[in-house]
Amino acid sequence: MSGHSKWSTIKRKKGATDAKRGKIFTRLIKEITVAARMGGGDPSGNPRLRSAIASAKSENMPKDNIERGIKKGTGELEGAVYEEIMYEGYGPGGVAVLVNCMTDNKNRTVADVRFFFSKSGGNLGESGCVSWMFDRKGSILVDKTTIDEEKLMDLALEAGAEDVVEEENEFQVVTDPDDFESVREALTNEGVTFLEASISMIPKNVVDISDAKVAKRVLKLLENLEDFEDVQSVHANFDIDDAIMENLT
Repeated sequence: MSGHSKWSTIKRKKGATDAKRGKIFTRLIKEITVAARMGGGDPSGNPRLRSAIASAKSENMPKDNIERGIKKGTGELEGAVYEEIMYEGYGPGGVAVLVNCMTDNKNRTVADVRFFFSKSGGNLGESGCVSWMFDRKGSILVDKTTIDEEKLMDLALEAGAEDVVEEENEFQVVTDPDDFESVREALTNEGVTFLEASISMIPKNVVDISDAKVAKRVLKLLENLEDFEDVQSVHANFDIDDAIMENLT
């Protein structure tokens, strides 16, 4: 599990500047728009939209922005038509990387994603080349200092979670994607606060990186991809030695 939570931890340590927050809002609006287009504008009957709205609220997105995103998705307001695409490839050190994009211009997106891989010394691959190394799961990260492990385990499993995994500074609640929203709602109702909650691609195994130069190149690739406006999320199967991490973050 550490491949997913390691990257999440690194991003949180770096902090969210105003520019980063703007990118977060853009990604959330895209998700809301696509969710509304695919499943309708009523969140009570559209779990994906309900989850997207919850994520937007957790980032303090104004209600008007959320409503505009829904209306763009249902066609009540004009807006770009986004297409979901998953790109796959290998980064430095043989790290498997999945890049989830929403774009209104596939040619632009694939060219830029390929450039980022090449610049890092990696390569963009064919569809399916690394996705088999990941499982699609709901992932809820909880700060270890905010709740007792046994209590979280009881709450999560009772709500329908598959497992609770202990990481260095957090607990990861793992769910089936279909159960993610109900588990999140149940934990929220019990007063549990999250560091992050999303449907993620969780690596089955991780690549251990003990070379500082390789680690730096991996992180730079992921940062470049995360900063690209067409990218919604990035997943990778790496783990970096803690001693190296101290010098990189």
